[in-house]
Amino acid sequence: MNAVVLSRQVQLRNMREEDLPVVMDVERAAYEFPWTFGIFRDCIRFGYICKVLSGNSGLVGHGIMSLGAGECHLLNICIHPDSQGQGYGTELTSRLLDVARSRHAKMALLEVRVSNPVAYHVYSKLGFHEIGIRRAYYPGRKGREDAVILARDL
Repeated sequence: MNAVVLSRQVQLRNMREEDLPVVMDVERAAYEFPWTFGIFRDCIRFGYICKVLSGNSGLVGHGIMSLGAGECHLLNICIHPDSQGQGYGTELTSRLLDVARSRHAKMALLEVRVSNPVAYHVYSKLGFHEIGIRRAYYPGRKGREDAVILARDL
């Protein structure tokens, strides 16, 4: 399914604190090391760009992005496992980049686990390129895991 067709079936809106119980359900289902309720609450309260993506079955994912000094940093892109592989991750990321462009960001950055080739592929399709490695960036089952730093011009 391509993103053009998908975009007619989903809604992107601002995340609200009352969304957080469902956001946490999606986060826990998708990640072995999920963000905490407090992190999401603080992102909303401190003015980060916090969005939820809803499809026919309800909330399917969420994204958190910081914006400043002409750059956006995609901090959390999460799609419920039951909805993965259907173009939602591409749609969510694309729409967040549109928001960043509308706010005059010139560059986008993100990190992805070295053990997540599916996400790496999605970001590569969207024009991101590897610019470095953050050693021991993410928690892992056996210590810490490296992150690949990706960037693209907007």
